[in-house]
This record gives sequence, structure tokens and C-alpha cells, in this order.
Amino acid sequence: MIKQYQRFFNLILILIDVAVITFSLFLAWYIRFETDLLGFGSSQWGFYHYMTPLVLIIPMYILLYYNFNLYDPQRTRQDIGSEAFQIIKVNLVGVLVLATVLFVLELTDYSRYLLAMFAIFSIVFSILERFLLRQTLHYIRSRDYNIKHILVIGAGELAERFAQKVEDNTYLGYRIMGFLDDKNDPRYQILHSKVIGRIEDLEDVLMTREVDQVIITLPLRHYDLFEEIVDTCEKHGIKAQIIPDYYRYFPAKPYIDLIDDMPLIKIRYVPLDNTFRNAMKRILDVVFALVALMILSPLLLVVAILVKVNSPGPVIFSQERVGLNRKKFMMYKFRSMKVQDEDEEKSQWTTKGDPRITRFGSFIRRTSIDELPQLFNILKGEMSLIGPRPERPLFVDEFRDQIPKYMIKHHVRPGMTGWAQVNGYRGDTSIKRRIKYDIYYVENWTLGLDIRIFFRSLFHLVDENAY
Repeated sequence: MIKQYQRFFNLILILIDVAVITFSLFLAWYIRFETDLLGFGSSQWGFYHYMTPLVLIIPMYILLYYNFNLYDPQRTRQDIGSEAFQIIKVNLVGVLVLATVLFVLELTDYSRYLLAMFAIFSIVFSILERFLLRQTLHYIRSRDYNIKHILVIGAGELAERFAQKVEDNTYLGYRIMGFLDDKNDPRYQILHSKVIGRIEDLEDVLMTREVDQVIITLPLRHYDLFEEIVDTCEKHGIKAQIIPDYYRYFPAKPYIDLIDDMPLIKIRYVPLDNTFRNAMKRILDVVFALVALMILSPLLLVVAILVKVNSPGPVIFSQERVGLNRKKFMMYKFRSMKVQDEDEEKSQWTTKGDPRITRFGSFIRRTSIDELPQLFNILKGEMSLIGPRPERPLFVDEFRDQIPKYMIKHHVRPGMTGWAQVNGYRGDTSIKRRIKYDIYYVENWTLGLDIRIFFRSLFHLVDENAY
């Protein structure tokens, strides 16, 4: 039954997407030619001239949505960030293709402003549409509709964990109809579901009960049963999924790659290992750094003069830090301390009321102005706007031995600000707590998360932990 629901839902989703795409183009046309919002005059071409490309746009966008997996089931994905990212990519590709086709067909009179507005409206409305649909489905499933009936093979510790996850996440719309296990008493119950038979009863259960999916939670010592169970499920057209008994040893979300037809499980999944995502983040970093330097150049000049006047010594303070792939680089700051011995500076941690900090230095540290020269580190490719804060080599060697997984932060470029900093872990705060936030960022990066961190950072420019 759930398969029919999924096909029906996909059809409804396609129709809604068509409506959103059509409305986006219509709204772009209306604002461009029927209002004075942009200050442009009217066009010699009429409404139908600008709506005609829908004949190309609609099938092209639906095909792109399909190829970018936007019609795949999203039941187990609670965060809309990855879906929004795919929608942005689809629209960028779609507009580029559309502009190319218009150029080839020599339709150079088609409004570029209209195309740009169409892309923006399509992205915004499509993301809003998916968000509303997701929330609606979560609500429906939490009220016991659109439910998937799950049969669990095994009734051990792994099955108990799975059952607890299902109960804690009602948005999934899963309902465990029972467990099959050879060792437990049939009266044995896990949460609200019972053992309803032995593993050998699988075929009878599939034939007599409504089962949408089978989850295998058997330990590895029963590996010899897996093939038989999967074959039985496929014989009856039921999808089987395996929760590996060794998943508890994964320190993060695993990522499955393929060498020919052999699966390879990568223990640590790093989204920015993807070339496209990494390139996109790098382009945004460079654009932001260039724009920020142009806008802030008067402030940089004033701060440089005040640093020089306030205390003798160089204006820019450079210090060796450890960055991407454990490579060392010189990170720049406006000097906020008195000039000190190099060996002392490498090994001393800044503390509250530190006598080395100048009066003006205290101000630029609290307001994060001292970090602005790191915009040049971004242009050089040594840093990113958002990422884990880089640390000095001496402390990296110390923390590597003391804090498990500390070195994972070096899988991405360090940043001027990061997830740990906007959550209050800046300056002389818990390194263990800070690294948990850094690891979360490394493993869960999205463009949306970067935007969220950026805007939250604006509210943390003045920080009592920055001293």
C-alpha cells in the first residue's frame, strides 16, 4: 500500500513543482513589465512571448529534479538543508541551460532581468514548498497516517535500539508490527511490539500480514541467514534493509563508496570532500573576502594607525597555525599585545586580564576587529570564512594526545568563525566541548549551516570570552 502512496505523492509533487515553476516565471514577468518596481519600461513583446519557454523549462526542470534525487523518498531526512542545496543547484543549472538555448536560437531580446528573477523566485518558492510539504507529512505521520509497517528480524540489543529510535522520531511514520527471533519467548516484548514468531516464519508472515519493509538487526554471528532472509523478502516484493551490528563502532555517519562492484565503507563522511561543494564554498569565500576588504578598507586603515600609535611594534601580528590537512600557515591579526619573546608567545595561552594585552588591543579583541586581516588568509586559500578555528602547533600536539578525534577538524579549512564560536566556545573555554562542535561542523556541513553561522556571528562580534 505504501508503494502506491509514494507513486501518488510523487505525482502530486511533480504537479506542485510545475505550478511553482510556472508561477515563478509569471511573477518575474509581472514585476519586470507590469510594475515600476525596477524602474524599467515596458517591452515590445507580449505576455505569450515570455511564457513560451515554459514548453522547454517545465520538462527540463522536472528532469533535473529527478536527476538530482528530489523525487526520492525523504522520510528519514529531517533536515531540509540538503534538499534546499539540491534545489539551488537545479535552478542554477536550469537557468544556465535556458540562457544557452536562448542564445543559440538568437532570442537575444529575452529579458536577462526576468531570467534572474525567475531563478530567485523558483529557488525561494521551491524550498518553501518542500519545507511546507515536509512539515505537513511530519504532522500527518505523527497522527498515525501514511504509516510504514516494519517487520524486524532479530530481537536483541540492536533491535531495541532501533525500536527506541522509531518511538523517538514519530516524523518517520514507522510502526513496528513485530519481531522475529529464534531465542526469545514469544511473549517477549520490546517497547510496544512483541516477538510474533521465529525467523523461519518469515515467509508466512509476509504472506499473511501487511508488511512494507523488513529491517534486519541480527548480529554478525548469524551472517549465514542474511542471504536467505533477503531472498525471501525479494521473492515477495518487500524491501529489506540491514542495520550492521558493527555500526556502533562508527565514529560518524559512514559513507559507502564503490571499487568496481565492491562496497567500501568510509568511516568518516566529510561533505566538503565533494569537489563541487568545496569549489562552491571556495568561490563564495573569495567573493566575500574581496567585497569585505573593499568595504572595510577605511576601517582597516584607521585600526592600523591606532595599533601603531597605541603600542610600539608591527601593526600586523602573524602566528603559525595548523590548517587544512595538518599543513602549517601564518595567520594574520591586528596586533593586540605588547611585543614579546617569540618562544613565550608560542606557548602561552591568553587568559582574562592578561597583562600583555594593550588597552586598544582589548577593544579590538572583544569586538573581533583584530581578526579582520584573516581576510587575506582567505584569499590565499589558507582559511575560510566559516570553519573550525585554527590552533598553534604546540597546542595541536598537546590536544591530539589528550582529546579523542581532535585532528578531525583539520579535514576542512579553518575559519574566521565557526560553529563552536557561535555556541559560546571562544577564548579560554572547554576544548573538549569546542571540538565536539567542530566535528559536528566537519561532518554536517551545508551551505545553509554556513549562512546560519555567519548571521549568528554578527550577534557575537562582541564576546566576553574574547580576551
